[in-house]
Amino acid sequence: MKTKDELPICPVATTVALIGNKWKLLILRNLLARPWRFNKLQKSLEGISQKVLTDSLRSMEADGIITRTVFPEVPPRVEYALSELGESMRPILRSMEDWGKGYKASFE
Repeated sequence: MKTKDELPICPVATTVALIGNKWKLLILRNLLARPWRFNKLQKSLEGISQKVLTDSLRSMEADGIITRTVFPEVPPRVEYALSELGESMRPILRSMEDWGKGYKASFE
């Protein structure tokens, strides 16, 4: 997790620094619905590479936005889910969804 000194002064810039790229937003969108396993998540995000997904998940886990749970099975099973902090972003993503729907509707 970043320290307070590592984050931008502007709160909007802080949010953008944490989730402000295409893939992180789409990962969060999927995790709003349920926990996901890596391969299923990758298949649901058309065009994302394994490296970008791995880096994004690690970054969001380090920032406390998602959790990674390893189940002691053979073969090991790993699930990614929103943390409590990640859940607090639900209204932000819902607002983005609503705005996007309205924007698209303006072309009809």
